Amino acid sequence: MIEEILLDADDRMEKSLSSLDSAFNKIRTGRAHPSILDNVFADYYGSDTPIQQLSNVTVEDGRSLLITPWEKNMLGAIEKAIMSSDLGLNPSNNGDVIRLPMPALTEETRKEYTKQAKHEAENARVALRNIRRDANQHVKDLLKEKEISEDDERKAEQDIQKLTDSYTAKVEERYNVKETDLLAI
Repeated sequence: MIEEILLDADDRMEKSLSSLDSAFNKIRTGRAHPSILDNVFADYYGSDTPIQQLSNVTVEDGRSLLITPWEKNMLGAIEKAIMSSDLGLNPSNNGDVIRLPMPALTEETRKEYTKQAKHEAENARVALRNIRRDANQHVKDLLKEKEISEDDERKAEQDIQKLTDSYTAKVEERYNVKETDLLAI
């Protein structure tokens, strides 16, 4: 019973961590990376399709992406999707491929993106605390139903806290990496 609670908490915390990674990928740095287009969808015969499924996205140099559509007629739709996204990027279309230069970040935008990353990390920490609270409540419910002893409850709460601490450290580690990446010139 307690093992199931711990496994469930671990699984949910892992999902919170992957959600944080996804949120960090949306925050662009000065460098080009294909994951920046993960949440950009182009119209493909009436359905919104991720750009990675419509084209080959590669890093041309450190500061630009090269997007080569599988079908030439998709150039306009991909370009339009990138321009209408909230990434603030301006694609250039030469008829065969789309080049997507990453503008250099100003000091002000770096600080703004760092604040955004800090906010996402705090959201992840809150999610971890909520998962801990839920798991502890399940343990207390088991104690009330006399399915476990008080010693088992204390041990389970300690295990849940250790799990929470390890995931909080992972969130902090990911945030520090992102912050360093954002502030690097």
